[in-house]
Amino acid sequence: MTQPSYQKLRGGYYTPQPIADFLADWAIRSPTDEVLEPSCGDGNVLLSAARRLLAQGVPVEILSRQLHGVELDPREAAKSTQRLAALGLSLTSDNTIHVGDFFAHCQQHLFGENILTLVLKERQYFDAVIGNPPFVRYQHFPEEHRQIAFSMMEQAGLHPNRLTNAWLPFLVVGSLLLKEDGRLGMVIPAELFQVNYAAEVRQFLSDYFSRVTLVTFRQLVFQDIQQEIVLLLAERNHNPNSGIRVVELGGIEDLNTLTTAQLDAATLKPMDHSTEKWTQYFLDPEEIHLLREMRAHPGVTLAGQVFNVDVGIVTGRNDFFVLSQDEVKRHGLEPYLERMVSRSAHLTGAIFSATDWQDNVAAQLPAFLFTPDDTFIEELPETLQRYIALGEAKAYHEGYKCRIRQRWYIVPSVWIPDAFMLRQVHAYPKLTLNAAQAVCTDTIHRVRFRKGVNGEAVTATYLNSLTFAFAEVTGRSYGGGVLTFEPSEAERLPLPLNNAERLDLTHFDQLLRQNDIEMVLDITDKVLLQEGLGLSVEQTRILRGVWVKLRDRRINRK
Repeated sequence: MTQPSYQKLRGGYYTPQPIADFLADWAIRSPTDEVLEPSCGDGNVLLSAARRLLAQGVPVEILSRQLHGVELDPREAAKSTQRLAALGLSLTSDNTIHVGDFFAHCQQHLFGENILTLVLKERQYFDAVIGNPPFVRYQHFPEEHRQIAFSMMEQAGLHPNRLTNAWLPFLVVGSLLLKEDGRLGMVIPAELFQVNYAAEVRQFLSDYFSRVTLVTFRQLVFQDIQQEIVLLLAERNHNPNSGIRVVELGGIEDLNTLTTAQLDAATLKPMDHSTEKWTQYFLDPEEIHLLREMRAHPGVTLAGQVFNVDVGIVTGRNDFFVLSQDEVKRHGLEPYLERMVSRSAHLTGAIFSATDWQDNVAAQLPAFLFTPDDTFIEELPETLQRYIALGEAKAYHEGYKCRIRQRWYIVPSVWIPDAFMLRQVHAYPKLTLNAAQAVCTDTIHRVRFRKGVNGEAVTATYLNSLTFAFAEVTGRSYGGGVLTFEPSEAERLPLPLNNAERLDLTHFDQLLRQNDIEMVLDITDKVLLQEGLGLSVEQTRILRGVWVKLRDRRINRK
């Protein structure tokens, strides 16, 4: 992999000027501050830092001694050098701008061969660490850099894995290089709030820093990559005012008028020193407190205790295996078929019935899964042999998910679930009872109820404000307004099962088909939350408000 690969998903090397200026102005407090930019790119953030120090009276002839940047790409490093030289800085060595990998530089250049552990242990080096680390996905993280980065994270007690993206070790190692009262200001993907691979780092940040401020934006900053970002402002030794704040702005131009007083006036919320997702910090303290109280409520059951969630069927080539009625007839594939639901949009109600499936068939929707006998192709009927040959003529069998099978035309793990669960949620999460005995593609999760569980009652129970609120803080949303669940996340959703047998799933099915989710929630919240869990009307209102607030924030970012 070439060095410029670090440029991927970074909005180029360019950090918008309002962000660069804001980070420098916030983090640099003294004319004696030593500043580090771990991945300085074209030098925009370092330039803002230089101007900040000059404004505080630092003589230009000594300024280069207080600025330290590292950049992997020599072409971008040259731009940084040129920008600082234009201010009159004397740059006679790589002490100011070092060309190379940041992690290797930490290990071999900044600290010497045997000093790294000592420096990290004492946590004393820079007054301010600021910047825009590269948003490089784990697939593109060069192995020689990854090994050094991971060893540093492990020294901090973390356990990175192969899914860890490159910005995370930049964040952790940058934190470790701060002095005891240092400040860290970085442009970070908003996935810090919610992805599982960042869970340990969330806990590390809440333990390592006494106060954290997250500046978020309602508008996307990097439109070309559809990546939601936040500004992470972390302070060491700020007790007793410890906690976390979230400040939401319209766009980056609002940073020009955001003052320290406004940051300080933002509500300080107690940090949860765990791996829990940080989406909760968009809420008010009373809302956060109620969610934590509900998670520990004895009347609440985790979904995984009553059902298992699994991904849907991975065919490897839907346009070969998932067929409409016309396609089935044209190729003569009866009876080697299973009923199929191919899209979550086909699940309009709380029950997917045989009539619903027949309606899809009549509409020529993909409603059949091709399932020939698992045998040699020569032993199959000639019509099936011809269809399989047609697929091979189109090289379908050469696709990765098909060619790794013993027989490419046999789709694995085909079984009929008890219910379907939306994997990607727009308005609200939903379980749908599978009364049609259909299978589904991996756009939908498959649900299997545990032995002895009343599936109708659980399906109805899923529709309540408590579960909906937790869905918003448990799932993951990126830039497109869709809430996504992994099976393990779905199994952690809380269900209020007391009084579930009193709910009428058929009635709910009718209401959902009329798009009346509010009426469903009015019923379930009264029966399950107030009468079943003993919550007050006000507590129920707060839970409904949490769901609406987080749902609307997510959808409005589309």
